[in-house]
Amino acid sequence: MATYKQPCVHCGAFIERDSRLCPSCGSRSPFGYHCPTCQREIEKGQPVCSGCGRSLMVVCPTCGQPTFADERCEKCGAGLMIHCSNARCGELQFFENIKCTACGKKIKKEVGK
Repeated sequence: MATYKQPCVHCGAFIERDSRLCPSCGSRSPFGYHCPTCQREIEKGQPVCSGCGRSLMVVCPTCGQPTFADERCEKCGAGLMIHCSNARCGELQFFENIKCTACGKKIKKEVGK
């Protein structure tokens, strides 16, 4: 059965509709944007998440410029995701998160980061 492909919102590559990862750019949310705190669907340009009230504009820790809360900085392209410090989890999390959205454990920040 033929399936229709959809474009990744991050890079525009056409991928299978049931994909959970874009093979072209590596995005973990290829068909939309999600709040880094509550995982509710959001739209690029929204000032705050309608689910939890989190500001969706953050300061990039690499270049210091304001950017939309996504997987990468809009200005310098630096990654904004870190791995959960729980050895059993290790899921990618937004750098400002206090708790892991996958396992719920507190994220331990490395010194100097």
